[in-house]
Amino acid sequence: MKSLLGILAMLFVVLVSGVALGTEGSRISKADGAPPERTLRFTILYDNYLHKEGTRADWGFSCLIEGTEKTILFDTGTQPQVLMHNVGVLNVDLQKVEQVVISHNHGDHTGGLPAVLERNPNVIVYFPISFPAGFGRRVENLKAKAQTVDKPVEMCRNVYLTGEMGDEIKEQSLIIDSPRGLIIVTGCSHQGIVNILRRAKQILDKPIHLVFGGFHLGNKSDAELQEIIARFKELKVEKCGATHCTGDRAIAMFKQAFGENSIPMGTGKILDISDF
Repeated sequence: MKSLLGILAMLFVVLVSGVALGTEGSRISKADGAPPERTLRFTILYDNYLHKEGTRADWGFSCLIEGTEKTILFDTGTQPQVLMHNVGVLNVDLQKVEQVVISHNHGDHTGGLPAVLERNPNVIVYFPISFPAGFGRRVENLKAKAQTVDKPVEMCRNVYLTGEMGDEIKEQSLIIDSPRGLIIVTGCSHQGIVNILRRAKQILDKPIHLVFGGFHLGNKSDAELQEIIARFKELKVEKCGATHCTGDRAIAMFKQAFGENSIPMGTGKILDISDF
């Protein structure tokens, strides 16, 4: 009798262990099947500088942003044919774009917009409220939604616009609140690149991981450039990618000051947040 009870007890332990193992195994396999974390990716579609052979460089700027809640196109360059050529070479699917940001009303940032909307009108186009009324009407005539911006706004989760800044030339920039810190994308920085960094810190008081785009420093003296770089350091900017209207001399000085944390830009350049 005792022997039978012992055997039954052993069977009970095995059964319970089997259930526990099965349950644990189920948990492990569920964890293994969990979706990977999203990676932020920035693809330069339009720029003065060439990075990838086969793309075309031209005066202007455009950047595709993926991995955020919505896929975003920031500015659209100057010539539609150049933008679309680069889109084709880089295998970019404009149908995936959900939001378009226009930094300011200059042709080297707005020129490709009609071609983009002809391919994909199912987007919201965000632009400074000071734009001429005709700009919004043209966007709506192409079946897209026009959205003016006057003050800081959250476009989608963890993505913000600075609101329009500046005096003679009104401009907005884009801020992403990433796990590594703020990422700031600029068009031309007519209102001053340091002012943009300060505005970003006012909106989200967090470290600045990366700022890239046009810094508009071509007319600055070496002393002025050194002062601007000092402000970058003071604001603890970790990485920068000066391009477009920044000016060759200024880009060289940023490279000297930031070393490997100065990121070369150009058409076809892809920045993955995992690379930093």
